[in-house]
Amino acid sequence: MKKIDESRLEHDFGYRFGYLAEFIGFGPTDIQVIHSAAAALAQIVPDLVDAVYQKLFEYDATKRHFVPRQSGYEGKTPTDLASLTLDHEMIQFRKQHLNRYLVALVTKPYDGQMVSYLDFVGKMHTPKAGSKDLNVPLVQMNALMGFVSDAILQTIVGLKLERSAEIAVLRAFNKLLWIQNDLITRHYQA
Repeated sequence: MKKIDESRLEHDFGYRFGYLAEFIGFGPTDIQVIHSAAAALAQIVPDLVDAVYQKLFEYDATKRHFVPRQSGYEGKTPTDLASLTLDHEMIQFRKQHLNRYLVALVTKPYDGQMVSYLDFVGKMHTPKAGSKDLNVPLVQMNALMGFVSDAILQTIVGLKLERSAEIAVLRAFNKLLWIQNDLITRHYQA
C-alpha cells in the first residue's frame, strides 16, 4: 500500500497532480495520445472557443462574470449585461485566453510549468488571482467544465479516427479533464 501525505495534497499542487495522475492512470502514453491529436484538434479550436462563449452568454449567471474588468485587459469595459456582446473587445481578449488554454492542453509538455498553469486556471476564476472582482461560483465552473468536456469529446468522435485511436484519445482527455476539474475545485475550499 502506497502512503500518501494527505495534508501535502492540500498545499502542494505538484504533489496533488502526481497523486491524481497516478490514481486515475494519466501517464506518458495519455500525454503522447493528446499531443498526437493536436493537429486535428487545432483546426477546430476557434469553433470550440466560439461555442463555449455562446453557451456562457445564454445564462445571466455565467455571462455576468464578463462585465467586470478582466485581469490584464486594458480596454473599455461593458457597463452591464445588455451592453456586453460576443464581439466586445473584452470578450475577444477572453477568447484568446481560452484559445491558448486549449492549444496548451494538446501541445505543452506536462511538466511543473504546465501543472502550475493548470492550477492557475482554477485560481484565476476566484478573487485569489487576477481580478479581485472576479468570483465565479463553483457551480458555474462545474457547468463550464462539463460543457467543455462534452464539446472536446464530441469533437474527438467527429474526427472519425480508427476505433482504438479514438478510444485512447477519449480516455486520455477524460482523465486530463478530471484532473483539471480537481485543480479548479481546490481553490473553492474554505
